[in-house]
Order: sequence, then structure tokens, then C-alpha cells
Amino acid sequence: MPENPHHGSDHLGKEVDRRVLLLVSPADDKDNAAAVINLWGQLKIPDPFVWSHAETLASSGRELDAPVVDVGAAMRGDYAGIRRAAEQVSGACSSHGLFQMTGHGLDPTLARAVLDGAADFFRLPLATKQRASRAPGNVTGYTAAHADRFTANLPWKETLSFGHCDRRTSGSHVVVDYITSTLGSDFKPLGVVYQDYCNAMKEVSLAIMEVIGVSLGVGRSYYRDFFADGSSIMRCNYHPPCPEPERTLGTGPHCDPSALTVLLQDGDVDGLQVLVDGEWRAVRPRTGALVVNIGDTFMALSNGLYRSCLHRAVVHRERERRSLVFFLCPREDHVVRPPPCLLAVAAREQEQPRRYPDFTWADLARFTQRHYRADAGTLDAFARWLGAAATCAAATSASHCPDTAHETV
Repeated sequence: MPENPHHGSDHLGKEVDRRVLLLVSPADDKDNAAAVINLWGQLKIPDPFVWSHAETLASSGRELDAPVVDVGAAMRGDYAGIRRAAEQVSGACSSHGLFQMTGHGLDPTLARAVLDGAADFFRLPLATKQRASRAPGNVTGYTAAHADRFTANLPWKETLSFGHCDRRTSGSHVVVDYITSTLGSDFKPLGVVYQDYCNAMKEVSLAIMEVIGVSLGVGRSYYRDFFADGSSIMRCNYHPPCPEPERTLGTGPHCDPSALTVLLQDGDVDGLQVLVDGEWRAVRPRTGALVVNIGDTFMALSNGLYRSCLHRAVVHRERERRSLVFFLCPREDHVVRPPPCLLAVAAREQEQPRRYPDFTWADLARFTQRHYRADAGTLDAFARWLGAAATCAAATSASHCPDTAHETV
């Protein structure tokens, strides 16, 4: 396997990769005070929320020079416009993996409704929010600071996550069903709003995949078809005001395991930052724009040509921050493998033909939910884990092969 492609010479990237991250077992979780910490109104951050100085390295004060790409052409089927957008996307995705997007057609009224819905949810009493508490090993549900999974380096945030299936499949009401089954029938209007938003984000994501396909020379339909029947994830993030923002993070440095991330930021409160040339650069919210970044799954699908975006979120002393994140994922059993034409290009250029082994989204999701905390080197660690698992499977039935997952963290 190649070295981690993310800024290999940066001391911060190496520091992130070296961290020993302890998973919380269900048995330990019931006695873990951090698991029930209410972040609202704290006068001092608890010790589990304190990050090292290297990881909380201050922002450079410079903004990320990310292109603003009009994907309206892909939504309308305008090929000339798609070509123009593809040129912009190519430069951003081969360097830091992030761009901003306009022309997406998202109804501003719907955008406001989902942001307000998130605000209303996170203001609910803790006991009400805990009706949707995330089960161990599950990606869906409510959690405060991921304290259901980890004991240190906790992020200063609350999240609510749920799955989304394409509306043309049997999952046409999956979001509504999830919200009402966990929070109660009174929350059905909230479920309808989020179902509509997820449907819109799926269409936008597929349009982006058309642009990306053109930018890589594989055509408009290749990646769009690959993700058309995918099962994606929606996450609502809330970062309360923090009494010591310089000692913690809203989200630690990591790359998203999913294929594509589409982010809606609320208002003008910044927080998202990307590591470029050894410094953290802010991604300022733009009115009417969505932020798009590449994830590990698509880095593998592009054979490493497009880079998964290494990013983090910071918090503020007096301002709260909300954001909505749509993670585009393939169907769980689809094999993640670069198209043959990209492998042929790598072979002609005398590069390593395959940077990553075949895998399924189900395998990567299980790895990141049960065995490894997403960071800058998730995909490389996952590839090693797959190799260990394959060796284990090949062992004789008379030999016991232990779970090697924790050896990779």
C-alpha cells in the first residue's frame, strides 16, 4: 500500500495518525459520565473534551481558495456547462478535495426549514433527544460528543444521524418512519421536511457525480449509475457555545469515509477548516452555496486521483453553529473498484495500477463504526485491516483467528 497521500510531511497529519483512540464498550458506557454530559451552559470543558496542542493548532487566518462551481448545467443536462464545471472540479479534487457549489436548485424555504428543524430538535430536553440515542455500532441516532463510542478527544457537538434510501425504492418514507418511530408521531412534520431535503440532496449528489465523471474522463453516467441505488446518511450537527474553544474542537481532523459530502452551513458562522500546506484554512459560508468534499470511498473509486478532504471544525465562545451534512454512499454490497480506464492510465504512466483493494461500503462502514476512529489515514488502515481479515479467513478451520481490528488503531 502507498503512504498516506494526505500531506505526508505535515507534523499534524502524522500526529493524527499516531493517536491511540479508545473505543467505549457497552459495558463501560453505562458508567461513563461523559456519555450523559449536557454541553449546554458548561462553565469549563470537562477533561475528555481537551485535545492536544498540535491538534488544536490555530487557523492560519487565511481562507481556502476553493472554486465556486455551478452544477446547474448538470441538473439541466447542458453538456457544455458540465465541461466548464468539470474543469473547476478537477483542480480542487486533485489537490485538497473540496469546492463550493451553486446552481443546485435547493429551495431556500426548504433549506431554512431543515436548519430550523435542527435548531428545534437540539433545544429539546435531553431526555427527549435520548429517545433516539444511537445504539453501539450503529451510525444512526442521537449522540452527545460521540461519548457512546470514545473516552478521549471528544468533539464539542451533538449530532442526529439517520439513513436515506432513494425515493424510487422501498425506502421512500424511510426518514419519516425513523423520526416517528424514535421520537414519536408528533415529530412527523419534521420527518417529512428531512425526507424532502434528503431526496433533494440525492439528486444534487448524482448531478455532482456526472460532473466528476466528466472531469475524470469516464463519462457522465458511470459514477451516477454506481450511486443511483445507494443508501446514504444524513447528519445534523450542533456546536453549542464553548467556554474554552482554544482547548477543544467541534470535530477532530479526519477524512469522511463516505464517497461525497454535501454540507449546508447555517448563516455566517464559520467553523469548517481544511488542512492545506501545513495550515488550517477556513471555508467561509457563502449565501446560497453548498460545500462539497471528496471522501475516502470516492478516493478509492478514482484510484487516488481525487483526494479525500482532510478537515476539522472549530467552535466559538459565544456563538453556536449548526450544519447539515449529507453523506453519499453506495449500496452496501456494491464493490468499490476504479473504472478500467483509470487503471489503464495508471499502468501507462508506470504507476502502481491499484492503490486500494476491492471493498464494499458495508465493510468500510463496519470498520469505522466498530474498529477505527476516522482520521487522516482511515483508508490505508482499512486496507491493512482487510488484508488481515483475508489472512484470517484463509487460516485452517482448526486454528482460532482473533479479531485483529484493534491492532490498526
